Amino acid sequence: MSFVETTVVAGFSLGEILIAIAALFVALAIAMLYRAVDGPTIQDRVLAVNVLGTNTVVILALLGAALNEPWFLDIALVYALLNFLMSVAISKFTVEQGGVI
Repeated sequence: MSFVETTVVAGFSLGEILIAIAALFVALAIAMLYRAVDGPTIQDRVLAVNVLGTNTVVILALLGAALNEPWFLDIALVYALLNFLMSVAISKFTVEQGGVI
């Protein structure tokens, strides 16, 4: 029996609770996807894309812990690095175009 399979609250295991929290983050990501597509300003879209990337990292980390698959954390770290590089690139592109974020 692993740590994730232990019963924590009301008969639910820690793994089930982590998967439920990951599902909540997926719902939040869907809301942010709407903002990224329909954002009235470029700032809204950039912020929504950053939140989407951060949500993806959190979801991967939660799933890695819930499913007891440590390689999910490796993917989450790589995705976090790519998300950071994308943010820097978008900021640099926007400043060079004359806009200020």
